[in-house]
Amino acid sequence: MVALSVPEAVPARPARRRRSTGASWLRWVVLVLTGLYFLVPLYAALDFAVQTPDGPSLQVFGGIPGQAGFLDAFGLSLTLALVTTVITLVLMVPTAIYVHLRLPRVQRLFEGITILPIVIPPVVLIVGVLQVAPGELKGTPMLLALVYAVLAMPFAYRSLDSGLRALSLTTLVEASRSLGAGWTTTLFRVLLPNLRSALLSATVLTVALVLGEYTMASLDQYETFPVWVVVFDQDNAHVSVAVSLLALIGTWILLLLISLIDRRRRSPNSGES
Repeated sequence: MVALSVPEAVPARPARRRRSTGASWLRWVVLVLTGLYFLVPLYAALDFAVQTPDGPSLQVFGGIPGQAGFLDAFGLSLTLALVTTVITLVLMVPTAIYVHLRLPRVQRLFEGITILPIVIPPVVLIVGVLQVAPGELKGTPMLLALVYAVLAMPFAYRSLDSGLRALSLTTLVEASRSLGAGWTTTLFRVLLPNLRSALLSATVLTVALVLGEYTMASLDQYETFPVWVVVFDQDNAHVSVAVSLLALIGTWILLLLISLIDRRRRSPNSGES
């Protein structure tokens, strides 16, 4: 009898390794190009801001709080951001939970409604509001907070919607109710702790919107932080660019903190349930 030798199968691991190595290099190339796309303009802005007649200096950043009108404009924007955030969360959190829990069939319709503030130009929105707003409200900056809450609605709702989709909402609510908890207890002690990341995201997006909105504030004749930056740019462009750069970096830091908080909450070693 003649022994037949069966050729051994050639392992496919080297090919897979080559494909994996190529994909890894491609990811790094995309990451580097994306980083350059964002960092090069920031470097150019920083280089412009620190230029002085005597050479580059970081003193421009230290002198920002002492600029005329800065503290008043920044304080007004922070107040509007706080009021807008409270209004937005008070309105959107119960609404989003109720839609997900009781009206799942109208989620698509509600998503379409929340997109409207993005579709409608801010100029049209503020002009219409100024025509119908009560006179007492027109004389206060709180009118801007109400309009900003409308503008923040698409971003806040989508943050909350993502957080709610990641939860077993019906199971959590039924378990809480079966243990005798009321709706208020269920909301504050069961749902909101599990929506912490979504709430932080909605808050940061709302604050970033308020601190960067210019059109409505200028038409309503209030000197908020963005309006001050544009007006002050006519006198000292270096300080204006430095302020804008700090605002952008501050927003990035807040988003990074949200990411770190969410990662710590999801970590099995964090000790949280």
